[in-house]
Amino acid sequence: MYGKAFAPEYQGELGSALGVNSSYEEVLATARLARSRASGPLERARAALAVAEANRRLGRVTDAGDAWRESYRSARTAGDAGAMAWALWSGGTLARQCGTLPLARRLLTHAVTLGAGSGDRLAHGYSLAGLAETGRIQGDYAAVAELHEQLLEQGRAHGEARHMVWAMSGIAQMHRNTGEYAKALELFEESVRIATEADDTRGRAWSLRGVADVLSVQGEPDRALELLSEAEVICRAMDLAGALAYNHKMRGNVLYRAGRYAAARDTYSVALGEFREMHEPRGTALSRLGLAKSRARLGRDPQETLDELAELERDFTRIGLRQARDAVIAFRDEESATSAPAGPAPHCDATTHRSAAVPARS
Repeated sequence: MYGKAFAPEYQGELGSALGVNSSYEEVLATARLARSRASGPLERARAALAVAEANRRLGRVTDAGDAWRESYRSARTAGDAGAMAWALWSGGTLARQCGTLPLARRLLTHAVTLGAGSGDRLAHGYSLAGLAETGRIQGDYAAVAELHEQLLEQGRAHGEARHMVWAMSGIAQMHRNTGEYAKALELFEESVRIATEADDTRGRAWSLRGVADVLSVQGEPDRALELLSEAEVICRAMDLAGALAYNHKMRGNVLYRAGRYAAARDTYSVALGEFREMHEPRGTALSRLGLAKSRARLGRDPQETLDELAELERDFTRIGLRQARDAVIAFRDEESATSAPAGPAPHCDATTHRSAAVPARS
């Protein structure tokens, strides 16, 4: 069993003023007011944490970085290890969002240690979850699969729907990425159900995106697009800038798989602009990959595509995204094969010789 979703990152007086479905502009305004009225370092740490999280979700990464550091300094002044863990969790999550995954691991590892020592079970659990998600994004499934399962069991044991949705959708994503589509779809759909019943609209939006992805892979693009439209409404209502950008990137994926290359190109371009605006290198690189693939299918010069793929491979290697790097290599190999000139024409007695043909892209 589980109760209604809640947001433990909103603490003190903010916990009663804000909920998991509060829009992030509302969170930001409320948290800034609480910070200005804070009577001590612990209250200031809690308010700054909420400021950091609102800015991060809104894609304002510089402000988010300033706020989580302020939260950590205030928590350290207060001598509260739990509050310090929450601040490092926020900083590690921001680092992951910004594509600096080694830094994310370091901050989240420190957060885990502080959370465990503080007795704040939720700070400890969220920090472990952050580590697990960082490893999953890097494609290190062997290292984090068991941790995802443990976190899911913890969520069930304590009736925490939001954590259940997060862990279950993470497990589903790993099944999807390893080709186990039926299991992935089952878990994503269960995540949607739990998020809906627990009134976790943010979790519902992310889970709908997962369902849409699997349906698209299985050849149901129109249904996938419908679900993404439903999720987009949630993202806009809650000011979820990052989630909205990833929604648009997934829409591009769905259109590309369906062979609608012009529409995919246009949609990837929208996502790319959104990611660049929030300085999100992972989403930027993924959108550039989709855009490059769409343009290649629309007849772009093959050498231009290969040059861009080489640049993207370096970006994914630097960020540490193994699966994305593999996708670049696979598409580059495909492009290299289709753009390579054929062998010499067979000898014949004709006085004029035909030049070798270049195979068309599929």
